[in-house]
Amino acid sequence: MITIVGAQVFDAVTGTAARKDVTIHDGLISAVGGDVAAETIDGTGATLLPGLIDCHTHLCATATPDIIAQMGGDSPTRATLHAARNAKAHLDAGVTTVRDCGALGGVAIELARAIDDGLVDGARVQAAGLVITMTGGHGHFLGREVDGVDEVRKATRQAIKDGAGFVKVMSTGGLLTPGVTAGRTAFAPDELKVLVDEAHNAGLRVATHAIGNEGIKNALRAGVDSVEHGFYLDDEAIDLLLARDDVYLVPTLSGVECALAHGDELAPWLRTKSQAVVEDRAASFRRAHAAGVRFAAGTDAGTPFNPHGGLPHEIALMAEVGLSHAEALIAATRHAAANLGLADRIGTIEVGKVADLVLVDGDPLADLGALRKVRQVIQAGVPRPPAGHR
Repeated sequence: MITIVGAQVFDAVTGTAARKDVTIHDGLISAVGGDVAAETIDGTGATLLPGLIDCHTHLCATATPDIIAQMGGDSPTRATLHAARNAKAHLDAGVTTVRDCGALGGVAIELARAIDDGLVDGARVQAAGLVITMTGGHGHFLGREVDGVDEVRKATRQAIKDGAGFVKVMSTGGLLTPGVTAGRTAFAPDELKVLVDEAHNAGLRVATHAIGNEGIKNALRAGVDSVEHGFYLDDEAIDLLLARDDVYLVPTLSGVECALAHGDELAPWLRTKSQAVVEDRAASFRRAHAAGVRFAAGTDAGTPFNPHGGLPHEIALMAEVGLSHAEALIAATRHAAANLGLADRIGTIEVGKVADLVLVDGDPLADLGALRKVRQVIQAGVPRPPAGHR
């Protein structure tokens, strides 16, 4: 039994912080307030938050300029080593859970099992495995290429059989696939509907890569649970995002931001595609936020110049497009947990929840830069030594 004493505790329900002592026992939060255990962790001058959650990563990808060449050239063994190292980088940054939105073969699914079994040290992983895309569609280099209702149904069932923790589908084109227009609509509505029905029937949520407006709306009408990227939103798309209280928008602002910061090192076609979305993307997110759309945080880590463990940067970018500091922190904790279907286990500091916690120096409600000053990470009740002392 351990008590974190003297810290300001962030409440991911109210978006406020107050001085409380938090006790953990047998991997769970056993008390918020009350008696102090014999063993303590000093939280003086720090803020205690729920372990951060990154809803969009690619653990096999290494943030190189050419993700297709890197992932296509890696053997399964090398991809696994990259993924394990990257999962650890997230944990070192205070990110205790990540969602992997597309990896080579079964690498991310097996890594998730290895971390759960204690074989590997890293952030907890919810993995999609191979994405589902149309023939020649975005992400075909890490996906199952299928066409038509029957093939989509079979691919979804195969993902479930493989052990996917959720299903990832490409509803539009994207930035990183050459020769594919980012806003291009991919799967037809009936294809998306059968995919969602099969996943939901198996108890799995569905995340969709969707940049173009019509593809976003097709996916939402089909019943997907989260929209990744969502750069082009009109009023109808925003209304569809608001139609259910368990649908989240994961804007992945870091992906384009980090790539364009190294624009001279990008392939010309990728630089052009990335520059084209910047203004419309920001305007869409501001409208969505003003309308009350629920945001969940995700970095798209592993894409060009977008390193793993960069969730604090994503949270700061979300604040730049209009979220308050509290809203951005909620997007990376409570909302992110709900987006993964794990709200009953993680995402808030409450009695009975898994003791995934991060202690940071300073007050992120006043200065989000405090998230980069990690003093202590606790995963499932186990305190980890600071990254520089391992």
